[in-house]
Amino acid sequence: MSLRLPSRYEDLDTAYRGRLIPDQALLELVNRAKKSIDISGGIRFLPIWGQSGAGKSCAAIEIGTHIPLVHTLVLTRDEIESKSLLLDRILLEKKKAHGKFLVVIIDQFEEKVIGKERIPTQFVEHISLLDRAELRDYPTLFIWLTTDKSFQKQLQDATSRNRRILLESDFEVTGPEKSIWPTIIKQTFSFHNAEKALADYGIIDEDIKNIAEDSTTLGAANEQVGNLLLKEEPDMQNLSKYQVILTWPVADGLRNTRVMQFANPRDGYTLNWDYWFSQLNAEDKKQLPLHEFNRARLYFDFRVIPIRVADLHKLCTDLNVESPTLAKTYLHRFKQTHFFHVVSGDWNEYDYNPVRERESNRAAEASEWYKTVTEKPVLLGKRLCYVLSQCGLASKYEYPIQTEFGSVRTDIFTGREKVDDKKLLIELKVFSSENTMPSSIKDAIKTTMRKYAQLAGFLNRQ
Repeated sequence: MSLRLPSRYEDLDTAYRGRLIPDQALLELVNRAKKSIDISGGIRFLPIWGQSGAGKSCAAIEIGTHIPLVHTLVLTRDEIESKSLLLDRILLEKKKAHGKFLVVIIDQFEEKVIGKERIPTQFVEHISLLDRAELRDYPTLFIWLTTDKSFQKQLQDATSRNRRILLESDFEVTGPEKSIWPTIIKQTFSFHNAEKALADYGIIDEDIKNIAEDSTTLGAANEQVGNLLLKEEPDMQNLSKYQVILTWPVADGLRNTRVMQFANPRDGYTLNWDYWFSQLNAEDKKQLPLHEFNRARLYFDFRVIPIRVADLHKLCTDLNVESPTLAKTYLHRFKQTHFFHVVSGDWNEYDYNPVRERESNRAAEASEWYKTVTEKPVLLGKRLCYVLSQCGLASKYEYPIQTEFGSVRTDIFTGREKVDDKKLLIELKVFSSENTMPSSIKDAIKTTMRKYAQLAGFLNRQ
């Protein structure tokens, strides 16, 4: 899928346009124009200046989205240049509008033609004639959008013989407040890319904030983020043969939900970077090597998966026994878990159903059993390793991985040669139910990202 981050109104998906933040100053002017026409009749004319990328087209064309009694239209070149064609179009739109207030938009027409110095006088003469005749009883506001400050002045001056029609002088569209640009950029990207986050491509909040602060318009900021995205995408898509999976045994629905919040379940339980980031305190956001952490979670394709202790209990009794005989019934149930589907490479988002822990004797017994093993993470890890081997995935416990930058000892090492030749590094988080808190989950993920960022050489060891 090719990535998209539109910087122009015309490139936005139609379904997204209705979400655009309204320009309240412009909406107030439109209301004023309607009241003024109701009182004194005729038409009104509003030349609008704004920098390229400030959001003039968005603000003008979407007026009708925010004021239901407004009908907007954009004129063609021929309609701008011909009084008769202009009138024909307006009368046609009046029928379509069913009594709504008509807002007629000219979007930077002058940039596309030679001899633009003649345009203001010619166009204003056209609408002035209509003001006195055919459109006298048809409330209409004409809005001309331009990026040329001097051209806006020419449009204003052209109304000198019919000053009544000029709604306001020197009106400027500046777009949304700069403080919310990062949010808008992230939302725009997510909508146009199947709800993916910019962080998934190496661009985190701090990057977007810095770009917004240095940009003059929202459109320019979008373009800068797009340039950064272009640079980052190839590297971020070059995933390692290793994949890191963090799994939490959970004894009840509350703990299951807490772990799930840090994942994107439908996407195979990929780490939800945005949620993890939201749990950081202000100091962490300033001090942590977030770029390196993000790069590591992308490179190693981090997954965060809860597994119900009810699906482990009967497979993990008598943990001191090295190679127990495991009942096929319990192995079959284990193979139905989301954890095993992801690990085995058999995950299908279309078959996804949320895991819900229901009250039952089986769940209650498993919860009591889990209280007795939280102090035995090594034994539980060994048994889970053995279970995976019994399910057809050759696995090793506390397996060392070494690179030129360092080494880690992963809890469980396994692979799926028959599927995609991935090497899976499973980090088992044996926390008590009381310690399975958002803060402890966040910290465990942080520690693991640091470890693997150092392993890959993204971050120096301290």
